[in-house]
Amino acid sequence: MRNTAPVLPLYETPPSDESDAALDRVFFALSDPVRREILARLDHEPLLVSELAAPFDISLQAVSRHIQVLVRAGLVSQERTGRISRCRLEAGPIFAAAIWMNRYTKYWQAQFDLLAASLENIAEKRGEKAPRKAPARKGRTKRPAPPAKRSKKR
Repeated sequence: MRNTAPVLPLYETPPSDESDAALDRVFFALSDPVRREILARLDHEPLLVSELAAPFDISLQAVSRHIQVLVRAGLVSQERTGRISRCRLEAGPIFAAAIWMNRYTKYWQAQFDLLAASLENIAEKRGEKAPRKAPARKGRTKRPAPPAKRSKKR
């Protein structure tokens, strides 16, 4: 009988049921726009549940349910003082999800490389100067603003 188990590089560990379940909870939590907005607001500072609920056109109870989904996913922690509940972003699970997704960058990077080669081919056929290659980006940088369009004066 032939072993059909996938062969993993040495630096990768096989996913466990526990890590799969944790990823499922994170992706489920991130699947809702209200929960993503809650996380975005918590990115700046810890907030009270009432402060988190203020911009939403849903009940405080509905916001609390969204927060509980984020808590179960490990994305938010809550500190309670009596009836007051302060929420704080916990970035660890997002980092774990990013690591998981990073395994698949080779697929879309190959598409970017193919696109660059196609654009160079098109430019060469037109007799244009080939577009310059951008340096590899290591972090998020701001893109320059597109040049302003000039209107024709008559």
